[in-house]
Amino acid sequence: MTRIDGIGGREAAITEALPTRLRLAIMRLARRLRQQSEPDMSPSMLSAMANIEYRQPVTLGHLAKAERVTPPTMTKIVGRLEDAGLVIRVVDPADRRIQRVSLSRDGAKLIARNRSRKNAYLARKLRQLEPEEVAKLEDAVGVIEKILEDK
Repeated sequence: MTRIDGIGGREAAITEALPTRLRLAIMRLARRLRQQSEPDMSPSMLSAMANIEYRQPVTLGHLAKAERVTPPTMTKIVGRLEDAGLVIRVVDPADRRIQRVSLSRDGAKLIARNRSRKNAYLARKLRQLEPEEVAKLEDAVGVIEKILEDK
């Protein structure tokens, strides 16, 4: 059993089973959602596109940092997206060494379609649950979001 310090000095006893079950469940859910993704799009490409959508126009350096990959890796990903017509690179007029990336119209459509397909999959699965189970998941989402906060 592992002890984890909680808020206000409280401690919660966490067995090895909970972290293991949580990790495996999240990995399996992520895998199922990836299976709902656009064909021929890697998870890295879709993640970069979602980040571009959120931050656009974004520099390659900021995008690499947000995606937690090296700049050369991000350059390759953005190059593939650009070749597919999904993103647009523009040279920064204030500093011509900097390139900013935005989604193209096709890229915005693709990311919206991808998101819609994954949400529809989850909605179908959630409709199969009892109302009490859905309520528990609503609470759990808040806890998972808290776990993911960068502190």
